[in-house]
Amino acid sequence: MEEQFILRVPPSVAERIERLMNESAASSSNPDEASLDLSFSEDGRNGTFMIGNESFPASLLDLPAVVESYKTYDDSVLIKTADVGQMIMVREENDPAPEGVEYKHGLTPPMRDARRRRFRREPDLNAELVNQVEKHLISIMHGVSVNQNASATGGEEGGDRKKPPVARAAKQPGVQEPAANGEEADPERSDSDDSDN
Repeated sequence: MEEQFILRVPPSVAERIERLMNESAASSSNPDEASLDLSFSEDGRNGTFMIGNESFPASLLDLPAVVESYKTYDDSVLIKTADVGQMIMVREENDPAPEGVEYKHGLTPPMRDARRRRFRREPDLNAELVNQVEKHLISIMHGVSVNQNASATGGEEGGDRKKPPVARAAKQPGVQEPAANGEEADPERSDSDDSDN
């Protein structure tokens, strides 16, 4: 696997990079104009992108979904080369910095606002309810039964609960009941069937 990243730059910078890639470095009159540099600060998320003598602010952002990268040698067989999960976004000096570390859009127009539109939202949890359930689980693990009124009673101090009786439906004639062990029950036999044996 190769190491790859996505570099998203403003249109003016993209033209300069394309011009630099098309020209050879030897034909350039000034080697300083042909230099590209990317450096990050200590947090690893913010940095500076240098092209020639100009600098642009850059940010390392997480993509909402992993993008697979492929290459081909014969235009028919694709070989996967990397999973790309982050993008370096270069912006103009006056553009605002992105909020947070995750980019909310994908790389293509159908993935616009992908985090909100395509993925399940995190549930809203009531902290008090979570603490209450956690306490109930701990008390159950310690052998204390908990009833619905949220009062704990000792398991051996008369707090045993009895199962409610199960009401059985009246047996209807001609209806076959399943066997208790999961096997198919034999159809009811009449007295005339027993006489043959």
